[in-house]
Amino acid sequence: MPQHELLGEILVNNYGLDPFEMRRVLEKQVEEKIRLGELLLKEKKITEKDLLMALSVQQHIAFRSDDPKPEDVDLSLIELIPINYAKQNKVLPLWDNKDGSVDVVINDPSSWWIIDDISSRLRRRIVVSLMEAQRITDLINKTYTRRVTTVDLGNENDEFTDGDVEDLADNIDIKDEAPIIRWVNAIIYNAAKERASDIHVEPGDRQVVVRYRIDGVLYETKHADKNYLSAIVARIKIMSGLDIAEKRLPQDGRIRRKIAGRDIDFRVATIPTARGERITIRLLDQSSILLGLGDIGFAPRELNFMEELIVRPHGIILVTGPTGSGKTTTLYASLNKINSPELNILTIEDPVEYQLEGISQVQVNPKIHLTFAAGLRSFLRHDPDVIMVGEIRDLETAEIAIQASLTGHLVLSTIHTNDSAGALTRLVDMGVEPFLVASSLNGILAQRLVRRLCPVCKEEYEPTAEEILDVGLDPGEFFAGMLQGYPVKPTFKKPTPGRLFRAKGCSSCLNTGYQGRTGIYELLMMDDDVRALSMKKIDANQIKKLAMTKGLKSLRQDGAFKAISGITSLSEIMLVTAEDIA
Repeated sequence: MPQHELLGEILVNNYGLDPFEMRRVLEKQVEEKIRLGELLLKEKKITEKDLLMALSVQQHIAFRSDDPKPEDVDLSLIELIPINYAKQNKVLPLWDNKDGSVDVVINDPSSWWIIDDISSRLRRRIVVSLMEAQRITDLINKTYTRRVTTVDLGNENDEFTDGDVEDLADNIDIKDEAPIIRWVNAIIYNAAKERASDIHVEPGDRQVVVRYRIDGVLYETKHADKNYLSAIVARIKIMSGLDIAEKRLPQDGRIRRKIAGRDIDFRVATIPTARGERITIRLLDQSSILLGLGDIGFAPRELNFMEELIVRPHGIILVTGPTGSGKTTTLYASLNKINSPELNILTIEDPVEYQLEGISQVQVNPKIHLTFAAGLRSFLRHDPDVIMVGEIRDLETAEIAIQASLTGHLVLSTIHTNDSAGALTRLVDMGVEPFLVASSLNGILAQRLVRRLCPVCKEEYEPTAEEILDVGLDPGEFFAGMLQGYPVKPTFKKPTPGRLFRAKGCSSCLNTGYQGRTGIYELLMMDDDVRALSMKKIDANQIKKLAMTKGLKSLRQDGAFKAISGITSLSEIMLVTAEDIA
């Protein structure tokens, strides 16, 4: 191929670009004074891949059609290239060649100064190949995720090098390389990487302790000298838009970042304590709202009932459980299931944790008297089909929700009780008339979250008869293999009859034996018999006993069958559930 062949000629001859269209674009290029390739991409006459392949022909540079594996990239090379630099210039060193050169992927071969700079940073000759911008960005995200990201502020004399954590997230792009900024970036990045749901920054007498809540359990991860507390708190306040001068009152803020390709919201709360300001950061991964009802642990029977409940035209569905039991996830999964242009769905929440497309969401604000009750009352003037109330906390909210359900609206909400039947007596205790409770409720779902066994290291064992009895199963039937667990996904190997799995621990699960969480559920369907008992103000235990004769599975029973299916362990079920009524 001639050295001087023009890019336009290659595109016309090899990639099917119309010659007349090329002539028009060339004329426009003179007017706009931008590069030909940029203009063709802007007008969508060619794809980025077409352009790069044409450039590879013109400049005799290889086009890399394969996707290099992140684990094959030499980490010692990327230690010399900051992630901001790599992303801004769309460049990444890959590995050493036998002749001493280094393979480097780049998006723009005309950026010769970047090529020279990379060669200077690596102090070696480089061999360039071309890749699309998004493929390079994805590879950068996955590769830099592998770096060890530990920075400690334990000593005032600590020195920090370029190898310390610096801008490991897409949008944690701070040009200032101060140690405090890198340290805060590190705790945020590591929390997202290790699947933490919360970050706790806690002041002690001599140290600042950082703890992550992973799968519901708190783990200490970092320490810093107490002298750094003010700087750490100020940095987090700046990131979340809070007042750094206000140290006497609690504050709430938000941070939104894209980390390793994932959109994550960080809900920040500060509170003054005797030892200084404490900060709690809740991580809200936007990808988790895509979960459907079938993905969060429902057994087939309960899933069918739940799907039937959420398509009813009116009535109330209550979800109960303590804080952090996954109630919001269940409500969002239900709304996602029924969300359609034909339905007008309104929610009032405290706070709005995830934003759902096609649904109008309102956040309560007590300072301006926008409470659950006030918002719910206003909703009724907006012709809703479905209403979600974050929580029923008082009589006023309960009465408006019941009135809405009786006038042709489907209402979803939460309430704090220990089990499903307890919600009936809780509403009556609030002051709601029993006949209104009985006539408006369609179903009550109690739930808890249990940790899932790590699929890599979980080990099979034979439990004792006492362990089987403790979870309400028949030991004879269990050891005879007569008890069948719920259907499970193929990634979980089902135990052999009479045996279960327990946690062991490996590098994949941070040596905890568990990885991720799933729900266990107790779904009380309101039928005529249950309604009759609730109207008589019968004790919740009596209502639950009646429901169990009709097929209700308690939280412990649901957990036990998940243990039989190899999803979780008996010890985990015993930890989060109470003993069933006799």
